[in-house]
Amino acid sequence: MHVFVTGGTGTIGSAVVAELVANGHTVLALARSDAAVQALKDAGAEPLPGALADLDVLRAGAAQADGVISLAFGRDYSTPEALAQSIAEESAAVATLGEALIGSDRPIVAVSGTPPMPGRASTEADPLPTGGPLAGRGRTLLALLDLASRGVRCTAVRMPRTVHNEGRGGFAGLLTDTARRTGVAGYPGDGTQRWPAVHARDAAVLFRLALESAPAGTTWHAVSDEGDAVRDIAAVIGRRLGLPVQEVPQDTFGPFGPIFAMDQPASSAYTRATLGWKPTQPSLLEDLENIQP
Repeated sequence: MHVFVTGGTGTIGSAVVAELVANGHTVLALARSDAAVQALKDAGAEPLPGALADLDVLRAGAAQADGVISLAFGRDYSTPEALAQSIAEESAAVATLGEALIGSDRPIVAVSGTPPMPGRASTEADPLPTGGPLAGRGRTLLALLDLASRGVRCTAVRMPRTVHNEGRGGFAGLLTDTARRTGVAGYPGDGTQRWPAVHARDAAVLFRLALESAPAGTTWHAVSDEGDAVRDIAAVIGRRLGLPVQEVPQDTFGPFGPIFAMDQPASSAYTRATLGWKPTQPSLLEDLENIQP
């Protein structure tokens, strides 16, 4: 299959590109910089110069492909306004890619987050939230999945709070970055709230499986670790960086503060049983041992 990928040089995307190439697919990937072009070439992919906001470029990429994996998302989370802009840009891009595939029965796999469910681990059957700072991402996925009735084999892979690789990435990576900046390995609340996690290479396998075989309109969970307590995550970060571990105010984490404070474990039992997905990479707490002081 010839696959068009956006976000192909990020933590998830670079693993997805490698997984696709290793399993006999060819990859055309969006590249917004010279460095991205070179990284994609080195990974065995063909770069397509352009940014996520270049909707004509996205249409051209989708037109050339047998399937699409949409992973790109903005990198500026410093303010609620910047986060909202990233969500709006992603929404326009996903809508454009989905529309380009209408009537073709070609697959598109898009990404979102696992939903928090009070008192229990969320499952693939639970709806995405329609309120809160990330609600726009949920609406984007729902609109894409509606295209199943219009000849698009659209699927969604919902990611946990941390997608990690060599101790970097996801919410745990943001905790590490904040710890380096503030001198404290902090966590909001009492730290008993749980975050699910997955290794990027395990997630990449699920994206490939969804692309190859998942039915239209379906949702999957890329969750390896159902939920680690945030203070346990912070404890590893503090030990690796030689910093104190303690509760800090939510606003230490900017617009992510309220999300960081939520208990949000997630299950992938249905995904594993149905698609045969079997995570094999290190857990989050094991992988955080790769953090360098």
